[in-house]
Amino acid sequence: MCDRIGCTHFPKLQDMDFSGRAVSSRRGFLKRAAAVTTISMGVGGGLMSGAHAAAGIKSTHGSGFCNLNIFLAHSRQYSKAAGTELIFINTPTSAEMVTFLGMGQVDIGLMPYTSFMALYDKGAPVKIVAGGGVEGCAIVARPGLDSSQKLKGKTLGTFQMDTLEVMPYDYLKKNGISFKDVKVRYMGNTPEAVEAFKAGAIDWICTIEPYASALVNDVKGAVMLTDGVDLYGKGYTDCVLAARASLIKDNPAGLKAIIKGMMQAQYDAETQTEAVLKELVGKYYKTSMENAKIAQGKQPAVVDARSQTQFILDRTDSVVEMGYIKKKPGRDAIDWTMLEEVIKENPDLYGKLKFKSA
Repeated sequence: MCDRIGCTHFPKLQDMDFSGRAVSSRRGFLKRAAAVTTISMGVGGGLMSGAHAAAGIKSTHGSGFCNLNIFLAHSRQYSKAAGTELIFINTPTSAEMVTFLGMGQVDIGLMPYTSFMALYDKGAPVKIVAGGGVEGCAIVARPGLDSSQKLKGKTLGTFQMDTLEVMPYDYLKKNGISFKDVKVRYMGNTPEAVEAFKAGAIDWICTIEPYASALVNDVKGAVMLTDGVDLYGKGYTDCVLAARASLIKDNPAGLKAIIKGMMQAQYDAETQTEAVLKELVGKYYKTSMENAKIAQGKQPAVVDARSQTQFILDRTDSVVEMGYIKKKPGRDAIDWTMLEEVIKENPDLYGKLKFKSA
């Protein structure tokens, strides 16, 4: 689950200069950035000095299950064996996570592919370099709303410029209904959206596991209209790992160390699920072990997302139609080079993975 937190509106990327030339426009951003806590919970769990931190690769700190591989790689600092420290930068909101990557305050970030598209469309020097979570998104409606036609005029709870907004758009489009025929309420965070649904403040919701299954179980008569598989096919992507182009050029070895660490984490999660969740729940996930097991089973984190290349590019059609981007990103927005090198250099590890493209 790529959990959605923070503000309800996507940042105004058109007002930002990603090149670094506009000093005045960056000053306010950097002032905000200075107030953000730098987290580095490597072996031993202590905070590192700024000088030491600068030698590592900085990443945004998400909260959902699409982050499982990078969370475990961070917890166990797998990349340190190759001389690369993985450092998390904690941002106040999910919108600022996107902004930080675009402005170069972090080197990498796991995010919904829709957020990546918006950054790329506005000129941010970023590339998709590996996968995050697959599946796990679902549309749940209140009792009696058991068909797409019954959703007309009803209020949807979702998150702006998110895969959880694109899925309802695609679902309605598939069933011949315009997105304009429903009311849309942008939520502040996932718990808020879930409680609003339970209270009847919203009629239907696009959310992630384990919340979707929990709502069907907790709200008598609630119905899951789609888990996305019928729309997108099995193994569809929700989140991706994006990296600054400068990192790919200047520190490919470091990026490869991070990807390899995530691959090791995926193998550990697939073979030692109970132990991995015990290590991550509480420290990285604010949820119960029961919910964590549901989420991990319904949204596995998968590093090798190469089979989803066309899916990611095809989703740009919907994002353009929704007015979020003006130009569809091309195949050059995705760079699997580092991922493929890691796979080639680690055939034994890759061969043992349950979920992969080949």
